[in-house]
Amino acid sequence: MKLSFLSCTPRKGLRAEGVVLLALLSLPVVLCQSSVDAQEPFYKGKSIKIVVGFSPGGFYDRWARLVARHINKHIPGTPDMIVQNMSGAGSVIATNYVYGVAQPDGLTLGMPSASIYMDQLVGRKEAKFDVRKFKWIGTQDKRHQVVYMRTDAPYKSIEDVMKAKEPPKCGETGTASQGYLTLRILEEAVGVKFGSVLGYPGGAEIDLAAERGEIVCRSLSIDPFFGREPFGSWRKKGFVRLLVQTAKKRDPRAPDVPTIHELMDKHQTPETNRRVVEALLGATEFGSPLFVHPETRAEQVRTLRAAHANAMKDPQLVAEAEKGKMDMGASTGEELDAITQKIMDQPEEIIVRIKKIMGKK
Repeated sequence: MKLSFLSCTPRKGLRAEGVVLLALLSLPVVLCQSSVDAQEPFYKGKSIKIVVGFSPGGFYDRWARLVARHINKHIPGTPDMIVQNMSGAGSVIATNYVYGVAQPDGLTLGMPSASIYMDQLVGRKEAKFDVRKFKWIGTQDKRHQVVYMRTDAPYKSIEDVMKAKEPPKCGETGTASQGYLTLRILEEAVGVKFGSVLGYPGGAEIDLAAERGEIVCRSLSIDPFFGREPFGSWRKKGFVRLLVQTAKKRDPRAPDVPTIHELMDKHQTPETNRRVVEALLGATEFGSPLFVHPETRAEQVRTLRAAHANAMKDPQLVAEAEKGKMDMGASTGEELDAITQKIMDQPEEIIVRIKKIMGKK
């Protein structure tokens, strides 16, 4: 049926009854227009902000900007995307903001640390959130760790470190870093001890310290080790070797490097220790995760999760990740939910052990 808009301004000489009739004739048009408006995608004409818990330039920031360039193509309404860096307290500041300050309207996403759950697990008062209530959207990668050792150091394997009279010195930014935590996990897993030299501003400074001989080892994510300098040059010169990796299976790029799980089997790690290790290693599965406020409407959560899942298969995003040597290992929001619940469901005995490792009494 063809409808036309009618003027509501009465013409000269038109009686009141005529005005009422014209208004009634116009009503279907108004209703029809309202129906059209209701069918417009929620995100049309809107902007989505990704709040990254770290400063620009790092892998979290790079992943956030890569996702932002492509995910909106898979969201009905094609919203604009904005990336905002909100660094501080190991991403706790950004997480508190998205969880407790931002509106639950599906327009603000958070990208916290992969180990953000640890702040809640050990009861840090700064953590004003409950990760079990997060509406996870998904992640693009994993954060499996490796430990490199200078080849001129007298440690050719983890077993050599286990037998050493003096622990080798590894560089770290601080006790909250993933690298520091990985070394403590290894101690829990097989009893190996590493010394830690703390206070370096970042990874680049730690690597320079290794070149200067201030330290001989470092734990870091495997992707940067195989994805950027100085590691490419180091490998060509044989400057460092890898001692261990935290993934469940050996990475194809490091086929001769044992996993922490293989070491636990080899050295018959007790079950309680294994459970502590599994909880602590949960961070490696989260990579660079995205979440929205717990009270976000289910419809928006479904939309964002579907968009993220489709973006992970987007040829342009995949090509950009490959070009940037950013290895993908995507997980869905539902998968992150399951991992979260498993990690957080720990008996008091395990939590006490974890607190001790994390230096929290």
